[in-house]
Amino acid sequence: MDNETTNLFQRRDTFFGICEAVGQDFGFNPLWLRLAFVAPLFFFPVQTFLGYFALGGVVLASRLLFPAKTAAAASPALSAVEGSTPSAEKAGEFALAA
Repeated sequence: MDNETTNLFQRRDTFFGICEAVGQDFGFNPLWLRLAFVAPLFFFPVQTFLGYFALGGVVLASRLLFPAKTAAAASPALSAVEGSTPSAEKAGEFALAA
């Protein structure tokens, strides 16, 4: 799996990326959530799909209301605090610290 951040809706290996998005937000492996959706799918398929898409709506709303901060957006705030732009050495140090 790629470690790069891409739009989960545009990837070809996910079904809207809902389980992966929840796993990213809460810091667990999305495979466990996928497995949790498999068992009810056999007994309650309609309710499982409704629950899955409702969870997708929650993920979409949270991503639209609270977008993830990127490193580029954090750099100007850091520069304003320090009073000048960070040098290449400091930028490398920040990358290693993250």
